[in-house]
Formats: sequence, structure tokens, C-alpha cells
Amino acid sequence: MERAVALRIHDPAPEFTARSTRGLVKLSDYRGRWLLLFSHPADFTSVCTSEFIAFAKAAPEFERLKCALLGLSVDSLYAHLAWLQDIETRFGVRVDFPLIEDSGMAIARAYGMLDRHSSGSATVRATYVIDASGIIRAIVWYPMTVGRSVAELLRLIEALQTSDREQALTPEGWKVGDKLMEPAAASLDDASAVPHGDIWYFRERSK
Repeated sequence: MERAVALRIHDPAPEFTARSTRGLVKLSDYRGRWLLLFSHPADFTSVCTSEFIAFAKAAPEFERLKCALLGLSVDSLYAHLAWLQDIETRFGVRVDFPLIEDSGMAIARAYGMLDRHSSGSATVRATYVIDASGIIRAIVWYPMTVGRSVAELLRLIEALQTSDREQALTPEGWKVGDKLMEPAAASLDDASAVPHGDIWYFRERSK
């Protein structure tokens, strides 16, 4: 079966224009700030509802990182509106970020989420971190049975931004306040220049 071409980290994010619960949106509208674009299998489902509640509650934290939220599914705009209204009524949580209608699966296919000839979207739970220049910086996929960790996505975005700003690496589990790491020496001369006692491939930044 012919498969859609999967995007890779550092690829430009494909442009699109789509209807959403907050009006017409274009990917280029987000240029100049970071964006978390995430898809979900279907409206009115348990895992997706839990995710949207968590994203809505964490919206101020994403805003602090100058990162917008943009949801997507193949359900209709009217289903989106009914679902988000029901979430607010039943859970007291208002979802203010846009939720895109992708009923033709054009965006899902452009981003490699689906086979080009797929008739459904049951396996789609993809997340793309897109930087201010429109470049994909991270891709995270989950099966439909497992919900994403919003806390981990916040940590991921903060780590990416910190790495860019500080020109350093972030080790396993890094969070704000933890030490950064220097890149490994890439030549024999660089390795020889590492201070005595330091490990050339594992160096914490002193400040």
C-alpha cells in the first residue's frame, strides 16, 4: 500500500488553511511564535476529553513559553463545537484554543499521520512542536489507547527553547534550574582541550 511521506525533525511544517472553532486559521498565522499542533482520534471520546481538559488548564503555561496550542481531528466543525461546549458544561473547563476541522484528512495526510488511502483516523494521536520559524523541532506519536502527558510536552518545549538560547544540551529529565551539558568533543584536538579530570563526552556546564 502506498504510504504518506512522514515528516522528520527539522523539516518545514506544511502550510495549511482550515476552519476551526476560533475561525479560519493558517499555519503561517503562527509564524514568530512556537506552536504545538496535536491531533486526536475523535471528539466525544474519553482519552481525548481528558487531554483537552489538561491542555486547556495548562494554556497559561504554554503562553508563558510563547507557544500557541492548535488541535486537529477529522470530525466536523459542528461536532467540535458541540464537544467543546459539552466539556465546558460538564467539567467547567473552557477550551479557548482553536480545534481544526480536517474532515477530508488533507492536513493529517500532509503531515504523514495517515496512509494516503486510509478511510479512517482511529490511530491518529500525533504531536508536532513547531518553532517560530515554522520548522518542526519534535514529533511525538501515541496510540489511541494512551493519553499524552501535557507536563512532558511543556518540559519538551522549554528544553528545546533553553537549548537554543544557551547553545547547550539538556540531559535526561532536565527541567528548569537543572544543569545543562556541553556538546561532546567532535575532534581529537577538542577532546585534548577538555580540562583534566573532565569526561570529554559527558560534561556539565558549570553555570
